Amino acid sequence: MEVILLLTFLLQQAFMGASCLYLNSTIDVDNPPYSDSPSIHQLAIYAATHPNSTAFAENAVGIVYPTLTASQAIARVVHAKGAGAKGYFEVTNDISRYTKAAFLQPGKRTKVVARLSGANADAGAPDTFLNDFKGFAVKFYTEEGIHDLLSLNVRNFFLRDAVLFDAMNRAFKRNPQTHLFDPSALMDMISERPEMTTFLLLIMSDAIVPKSYRSVRAFALNTYKMVNSHGEAVYVKFHWVPHTKEEFFTLEDAVKMYVLPNVLIQDLYDNIAKKNFASWTLSIQVMTFDQAEKHPENPFDPTKNWKTDEYPLIPVGTLTLNENHKNYFINVEQIAFSPSNMVRGIESSPDRVLQARLFTYPDAQLYRLGTNFAQIPVNACPFEVKTYRVNGPMNVGRNGEDAPDYYPNTFHGINSNDNRSFKQNVFYVSGDVDRVDTGNDDNFTPAKYHWEHEICADERKSIISNLITNLSPVEKRIQKKVLQRNLYTVNKELGDKVKAGLHL
Repeated sequence: MEVILLLTFLLQQAFMGASCLYLNSTIDVDNPPYSDSPSIHQLAIYAATHPNSTAFAENAVGIVYPTLTASQAIARVVHAKGAGAKGYFEVTNDISRYTKAAFLQPGKRTKVVARLSGANADAGAPDTFLNDFKGFAVKFYTEEGIHDLLSLNVRNFFLRDAVLFDAMNRAFKRNPQTHLFDPSALMDMISERPEMTTFLLLIMSDAIVPKSYRSVRAFALNTYKMVNSHGEAVYVKFHWVPHTKEEFFTLEDAVKMYVLPNVLIQDLYDNIAKKNFASWTLSIQVMTFDQAEKHPENPFDPTKNWKTDEYPLIPVGTLTLNENHKNYFINVEQIAFSPSNMVRGIESSPDRVLQARLFTYPDAQLYRLGTNFAQIPVNACPFEVKTYRVNGPMNVGRNGEDAPDYYPNTFHGINSNDNRSFKQNVFYVSGDVDRVDTGNDDNFTPAKYHWEHEICADERKSIISNLITNLSPVEKRIQKKVLQRNLYTVNKELGDKVKAGLHL
């Protein structure tokens, strides 16, 4: 255990940039992994399929812009490193009774782009960075516009108050003075926010680090609303179930895999190149408005989930990723996802975290990619968008041309869409509006249920071991807080075993 702890701490600081730290692992140097890898041999494949006859552009003094310094985009604060691929989504089951969204009608096939990523590690971090849950974002190019669906491989979010989102992410990041990862910061915040208890158990599970992006099981976390062609609405949650066998790295194996820091990106690229395509089933859970009124918990709380025995998974269709991008920067680095990209028939719910994300994601893209990020081809709507939003840096669209640029006007400018099928569904609201701290809601019943009913004995043993390893470098007073405020409230045996492992 001491050896694993030391490796964990040192490697989290070192990260393996251009130079690799090789551990005593099972890698055969005479037959290195991916010796037949399309990604490793990409340049040779390119040379074999392209003639050596293309001249590059330069000016009279031989300078070609942009320079290296100007050729980089602003890095993502979260989900900095990821893999991407193109494919399609095909509806296999009829859910028209729930939604009028055109791309979800029976038999419909829609082009998609997906990005899979680590959530909190730096862009240069290994793909198996410890406790780094994974993101799974899909952009649907539908006939009604762009629809984005953002998911994580944990089914419970860490907070229900979006105001704390920035602080939570900083707790995952580097210390402001040392620029090292500080294990005490994350555990300190978790112990101060009891709603994070279930999330703590999830990120301490081996299931947080998949052996392949192709086997990621993902959850959209937030509650959405579906509206059918009759104007009838229900609440839904989205789930991605992989067709590839789910396998995971143990903590010790995840550390050993630091010698292959891009193992998940490489696995996805190589398998698609070899036509071993990645695929998932999209399913939904459905809750009626009446069920939501009677639900014993807040159905819009992303720190809790809906039990599948009460709200079973309903299959919708199949996502297949079958094509690698020609250029990573253009199609993966510049892609921009936002929950606010929704087509008619899918709407937001009273989920407060979702309501915040509707604003913060586009705001982040404006900063990272610029005012006209939606004109970048990978982000562009599949048909011409007519709008009164004009100008801004790097505008390469028609920009309204010579038409009036204000609304309303009487000079035959574009008109408001009077089609009421695009109007948001009407819903009833009552009660007082106040700013309250919901940290004292029922935070432990879901964690207790998860510990006692949803995981097996081996998984419990692994979580206990991982908790001990991750808590060992944490300050003693914070160790005690986590034990008393989080672990003992879930299960006494859990608390006792972690306490004994920490020698408290």
